[in-house]
Amino acid sequence: MSSSDQPERLYAAREPIFPRRVSGNFRTLKWWLMALTLGIYYLTPWIRWDRGPSLPDQAVLLDLGNRRFFFFMIEIWPHEFYFVAGLLIMAGLGLFLFTSALGRVWCGYACPQTVWTDLFILVERWIEGDRNNRLRLHRAPWSLKKARLRLTKWTTWLLIAVATGGAWVFYFTDAPTLARDLVTFNAHPVAYTTIFVLTMTTFVFGGFMREQVCVYMCPWPRIQAAMMDEDTITIGYREWRGEPRGKHRKADGAEALGDCIDCMACANVCPMGIDIRNGQQLECITCGLCIDACDEMMDKIGKPRGLVGYMALSDEGRERAGQPPKSVWSHIFRIRTLVYTTLWAGVGIGLVVALFLRSEIDITVSPIRNPQFVTLSDGTIRNTYDLRIRNKTGGDQDFHISLTSDEILRISLEGTDQLVVNVPADETYLQRVYVSARPGSEAAEAERVDFRFWVEAIGGTERAWKDTVFHGKGED
Repeated sequence: MSSSDQPERLYAAREPIFPRRVSGNFRTLKWWLMALTLGIYYLTPWIRWDRGPSLPDQAVLLDLGNRRFFFFMIEIWPHEFYFVAGLLIMAGLGLFLFTSALGRVWCGYACPQTVWTDLFILVERWIEGDRNNRLRLHRAPWSLKKARLRLTKWTTWLLIAVATGGAWVFYFTDAPTLARDLVTFNAHPVAYTTIFVLTMTTFVFGGFMREQVCVYMCPWPRIQAAMMDEDTITIGYREWRGEPRGKHRKADGAEALGDCIDCMACANVCPMGIDIRNGQQLECITCGLCIDACDEMMDKIGKPRGLVGYMALSDEGRERAGQPPKSVWSHIFRIRTLVYTTLWAGVGIGLVVALFLRSEIDITVSPIRNPQFVTLSDGTIRNTYDLRIRNKTGGDQDFHISLTSDEILRISLEGTDQLVVNVPADETYLQRVYVSARPGSEAAEAERVDFRFWVEAIGGTERAWKDTVFHGKGED
């Protein structure tokens, strides 16, 4: 078969990207944010918080077994999932807000894929050298040296990935206990499975797929366009100043050249492998490294900084005309960002208010409706209810159960002659309750009667109530 008969390839193999090392303000900011985010992730499960003898001492804990979430002094119960939903809404609105104002700052500085990719590239640079050394090693045939360097790099990546997967499972149970069980091989198989899965995803995503995760797996590059407009501050190339570009500054006609000397520094440092001079691109995560590289080169050739920098499209015409751009605050504080800020703050304030107003006791009432009522031997009409009492006071507590109604109703508890139950600390207690109406009374003859259950802490001020319905004989 001739070469012309070969089928056309629809997909090209991935060319690995080897970013060059760069220093500057944005690179320094990324180092600090990497240290901060990784420190929070790895160390948070080990922070202790004394909650007394009946609750776990871990400051941040997703206790799935008991269906509770602990965050320092805050305890979220299953029926309070609206707090979690509110936090997720705030996260989404916050992402919209920052993207509208400053572009993909989340992707460039704080996204886990970006943070771990930066860490893996740092390890790669320590072991294999900077960009040119890594390129030569990649293109060189396999040898003992190449195998040694690759094995060292992959082993270090794998250790980081294991620590990443291990740190995640510590958020779901007591960290010191689980660590001891993992080392002695006494942990639950789910823990080992979770660590293995997260280890492999971190190893593959951070070490090999890298920019492909952002381009092909993450939906945000495609959604971000709806969040941005001409007033969004993002990274761009000042074409009016840099073109026409050229390397030979001492040749004839050099005075007609722009400031860009076509050194490719901005492209060589890009972890996404793009050239910012080609305009806004889906792959750009606005990490700022191209700004550091270009500013460094402008300093060397004696040109002003800012050929590549943060800018808004609406300011391009002003800069071309030699006018100063609008202030940063005028780009940030506009209708779109103010709407996002208002919504974000509204949800946050609502959650804080709900957190401080919630009671330390709570009840749910489940009427038994099969049958709706029973008629006792003396003609009494009786309804049955299941009361679930949640004691969030932090200690064992006695509760008195009562009811209020416009009609005469009597209450009794299954298993006791009293109307008092003891609920252990931070537990939910199930109590079956009977409500009765005397024969011939209005409640017994009515189809339904509204009333209210009350649960009051004995010796305290906390109480809770729940409205429900008593069913009588009605027309029957």
